[in-house]
Amino acid sequence: MYKILKAETLAAKIHLMVVHAPRVASHCQPGQFIIVKLDEKGERIPLTICDYDREEGTVTIVFQEIGVSTIKMAELKAGDSFRDFVGPLGCPSEFVHEDIAEDIEELKKKKMVFVAGGVGTAPVYPQVKWLKAHGIDADVIVGAKTKDMLILEDQMEAVAGNYYPCTDDGSYGHAGMVTTMVEELVNNGNKYDVCVAIGPMIM
Repeated sequence: MYKILKAETLAAKIHLMVVHAPRVASHCQPGQFIIVKLDEKGERIPLTICDYDREEGTVTIVFQEIGVSTIKMAELKAGDSFRDFVGPLGCPSEFVHEDIAEDIEELKKKKMVFVAGGVGTAPVYPQVKWLKAHGIDADVIVGAKTKDMLILEDQMEAVAGNYYPCTDDGSYGHAGMVTTMVEELVNNGNKYDVCVAIGPMIM
């Protein structure tokens, strides 16, 4: 069993959980995912690793209520447990090299922008955090329908070179979609070598 140490609601139907899973935490990298199962009969749900703490042995996940299982998952509280918490799975982000100095130096020469829509903020955060820890600043554009739907703002501001929040309704930050923020930055003379976009297909 994998104990939930923290459970909080970030926005409407979007939740964050910190889970005690030392083996997963000791090996995971930004860009990878885990599969959780609530109980014996529960379905297997793949979720992005949003953050991890190797010393504490914890993995942070963020999920949105969509189907029966995630709605049931949202009812779990600190002290409850998952039956299964399998990972890390998948490939790490292409930027994550195991501290190979020459690769890091090459990355430092590139101007990067990450564009996140909604829950796409969760997989963007660990990549930008990893880059920051290795002396690389990346710009981050995060979009949501309204200010209340923006998630992980404080965490993202702490690791982003420049942070640009966007709201479709114009209630906060840049008024409009993340794509128009990209256009504005480029039109203002910003040049990017790499753009990583994570969000809905329309984005």
